[in-house]
Amino acid sequence: MKFHLADDAGLNLFTGYDIDYVAVNHQHYQASLIVLPDRIVETWPPQSFAALGAAHFEAILEFMPEIVLLGTGSTLRFPHPRLTDALIRAYIGVEVMDTPAACRTYNILASEGRKVAAALLLG
Repeated sequence: MKFHLADDAGLNLFTGYDIDYVAVNHQHYQASLIVLPDRIVETWPPQSFAALGAAHFEAILEFMPEIVLLGTGSTLRFPHPRLTDALIRAYIGVEVMDTPAACRTYNILASEGRKVAAALLLG
């Protein structure tokens, strides 16, 4: 699916997605990543839901988002609460959804000026 978005002055926004990729500002990514309004972290290690660990969520703390949208691929799956505990203790909201929903929700929140991070599992 492709998005048609108004120009949002330098924000990273999702411009498309499919089963095996997401596009941010028309650049395609095919591996797990973290997208924030002002940066893209292409080196988020977990390449599958089963590979998720607490350290993967702790790494997001340095960006200090208000909310983290975890996109779990084409299927909605909830991680064990101990994995996201560091974010919860830092009063950072965590919402879990499939990756397409995370992309759409991220665009809305980023366009509103929110400090949002989309942590997406791809592949």
